[in-house]
Formats: sequence, structure tokens, C-alpha cells
Amino acid sequence: MSYPANRRQFLQTAALGSTLGAAAEFGFLSGLPRVSAQEAKLEKGLVPLRAEIEPFVRLIEETPRNRLLEVVGQRIHAGASYREVLASLLLAAVRNVQPRPAVGFKFHSVLVVNACHVASLSGPDEDRWLPLFWALDYFKSAQAEESQKSGWHMQAVDESKVPAGPHARQTFIEAMDRWDVAQADVATAGIVRSLPATEVFELFARYAARDFRSIGHKAIFLANAWRTLQVIGWEYAEPVCRSLAFALLNHEGEADPATSDLAPDRPWRENLSLVERIPAGWLQGKVTDDAARDQITLYRTASPAEAMAAAVRQLELGVSAASVWDGNFIASGELLMRQPGIVPLHGLTTANAMHFLWQNVGDDTLRRRLLLQACAFTSLFRDAAERRGKLQALSIDDVLQPNAQPGTVTQEAIFSDVGRDGLSAARKLQSFLSTGGDPYGVIDTARRYVFLKGRDAHDYKFSTAVLEDYGHVTPTWRPLYLALSVFNLKGSGDGDSNLVARTRAALGA
Repeated sequence: MSYPANRRQFLQTAALGSTLGAAAEFGFLSGLPRVSAQEAKLEKGLVPLRAEIEPFVRLIEETPRNRLLEVVGQRIHAGASYREVLASLLLAAVRNVQPRPAVGFKFHSVLVVNACHVASLSGPDEDRWLPLFWALDYFKSAQAEESQKSGWHMQAVDESKVPAGPHARQTFIEAMDRWDVAQADVATAGIVRSLPATEVFELFARYAARDFRSIGHKAIFLANAWRTLQVIGWEYAEPVCRSLAFALLNHEGEADPATSDLAPDRPWRENLSLVERIPAGWLQGKVTDDAARDQITLYRTASPAEAMAAAVRQLELGVSAASVWDGNFIASGELLMRQPGIVPLHGLTTANAMHFLWQNVGDDTLRRRLLLQACAFTSLFRDAAERRGKLQALSIDDVLQPNAQPGTVTQEAIFSDVGRDGLSAARKLQSFLSTGGDPYGVIDTARRYVFLKGRDAHDYKFSTAVLEDYGHVTPTWRPLYLALSVFNLKGSGDGDSNLVARTRAALGA
């Protein structure tokens, strides 16, 4: 994936330190080898990880939770690389935690791996291990829950049924269309062994976004799995993709989606005819703030079908797809302000995943469908939030207050309100940014508070998604977008995670 210039700037500046005194807080990690930003990135033609990865995976699986951080620390001292730890963590998670009964809950031990990697990548070298140590500890809790409830482990694929190369692609498509778990499993092994990685990704993208079950986690899984595989190496793709296919076919407690007209599946079917109206050259449209604002207003009441149709009309008028995405991102942030909580936060993490899929598929029709499906999802998240409780009577205009004088709002004042008075924090951050405040300093501080105070997978998933998407929103909307994110970030008044102390003890510092 290629990042915009401002994202690259963030990665360069993030390692300069933060207002939290990072060196003092995390000095106990100095005994571990530093991981450079270059080591944590994928290099073209990367040599596959050494064959000893299986024992490392078993080490993670078999070591008790109260000893794992110390044991992994010893392996790092003995020469284990960042990629080996990351790969072993992901493989242990997909082998021991299933995406049932929903693609969420305990399965966040899989979904959060890429978010922790991105957090690691974005931090100073001396702190780069901390998010992965958090993820290792979190995996052990999920593993214990799975063991207690089901005892599930991923089984070896039935080699006698794996389709040969030329037939694997069609077998996979037919199995996924039929929602046939057994056939999809062997077909997944076939396509991973037979097709280029980019073609495998595109095949999965056709199914990760086709339904709204599990509030966006299917698209999130594909985006995060693909990104992690680009770091650890495609040689580990087969078990990860088998887990992914199993997740995408999850429809617990419902009739067969292949033969039924079920609500979660309708927008994907409906947008197939809508994409024909999108004109040629649609990717060269004009960015317009008015179009984005119209979309934001529409999402407060529109059905999924109305949201998709409105996006098509904008594209027909020559509006840029970037402005349609602005509408999705800002409307999702507004929903989080109106109901801070689990459903709206997934509106933003799903928008991040859908945008990633949209950026990285090659087929033009699929790109159109993904954009329209993202619009439908924005309305569906509003509906899902309303079913959980009344939305507060707030809008983006409540954040867009008259600007403060330059220099009168500080980061300390902003983050003292985060977690205590979200609307005040959002207004302060909007004023801070619109009067010349440094957004990358805010992003760095926000991420450091997650390092210190994050206790839940969503702390890492959400912060990684929104801080990345700051660079995907067009410049006019960026201050507001970042301001809306405070409704699920960590602030200076939040309690510290016990992981820092546990890691210090585990490393004997």
C-alpha cells in the first residue's frame, strides 16, 4: 500500500518522541534489541522466514499466559526478529481461535494483530515491541476462552479434495456463492497455492464486503490479514486465508443466504445495477466540499438504497470519489459523537477497511461496488446504532465552533477532556487544528496514550484506523475528522493499563 505524503511525514515524525515523556515511561524496554522502522516494513523480494517458525508458534500456544511475555522476551534476546514474533502471533491466533459464533468478540485476537503492528510501526524504535506484547497477552485470553467453550483448533486441510490449479479459482467462486464452508476451505487452499497473491486478494474482496453481518468485521479481517501477510510473507497465507474464508461464510442463526432474500445481503445485490450508471472517468471527478456535506446530511436519515443512489448521482455530476469518501468518513465520525460506543466505532473501522479494499483492488466494476457498499454500510451503522438507543441531538455543526485565537488551546487541554467531556475535547481539537496546531503531534500523542492506557482490542483497532484515515480525508475535512475521533480515544485522565507494569516485571527490569 502506498501512503499519502502526510502519512509518510507522520511515520518520520512519530519517532521524535511525544509530550508524554516516552523515554522515561518505556525505558525498561531498552534491554531488548531495537526494531528499526525499516525492519518492520516489507521489503521487495523479502527472504521467507526461517523454518523454525512452527516451534515459535507452539511456544506461544503452549506457554501459560502469566509467563508468555517473559518467554518471548528471552527469544527476542536470543535473536528472534520482529517479523518472527508478528508471524507467530498471527498463526497462533488463526489456529486456535475461530470466527464463530461471530466474526468478533474473542476473534479480535486475530483482527487486532495488524492494528498492533501499525501502532508498532508508528512509534519510536525503543517502544516498538510494546503493542505486540499487548497482543500476545490478549491472544492468551482469547485462546483460553475458545478452549473453555469449544476446544476448537484449525484442522489440516483435506488434501485429497484440494482443487488443481486451473480449477481452483472457479471452485472457490462457486463455493463462496453457495456459502459452502467445506468446499470453500479446500478451494481456499487451492487458490493460495495456484494464484498470484493479488488475485487471491481480489477474489476475497468480492465476498468480504457483500454482507453486513458482524458489523463490518468481515471486511476488517480481509484488510488486516492482507496487510499483515505483506509484512510476514505470503508463505504463511494458507492458514490465514482458510480462517478468512470461514469468517466470510459466517451466517449463524439464519436461513441459507444463497437461497434466501435476507436484509444483510440486499445492498450488494442492489448495487450491481447501480454501478452501470457511474460514468467513465469517474475517478477524475472534482473534489467539492458541498457534495460531501450533502452526503453527511443525507446519512442522518437515508436508507442504504438511498445512500447508494445519492452517491451515484454525485458521481454522475462529476464529483470526485474522494468527496463521496469524505461523506462516509465524516458521517461515521458524527454518528460516534451522537452515540459513543461499540456500534458507531465500528462504522469508522469498517470505513477504513472498505477504503483499503477500494484502494487495492484492480477491477473497475468491483471498485465501484465497494464504494457504493461503503455508502450503504454508513446508513446501516446508523440503523444499528438507533436499535441500541436514542442518538444524541448533535451534528458536526456543534463541533465547528468559532475558532480560538492561535496558541490559546494546548494538547494538554485537549487530552484532559478526552474520555471526560468528548464534545469539549472535539471543539478544542477543531480549534487547535484550524488555527495552525500540529496534527501529527496530536496523532503521536493519541497513539502514545493508547500504548499507556489501552485495555481493549478496540483501543488499538480504532486508533489505528482513524489516525491512518486522517490522511485519506481531503484537507478541508481533516481537522473535523480528527476532532470527531476523540469520542473513542484515550485521554490523560484514563487509567493506565497494567500491561506496562506486567511487561516490566516479565523482562526483569
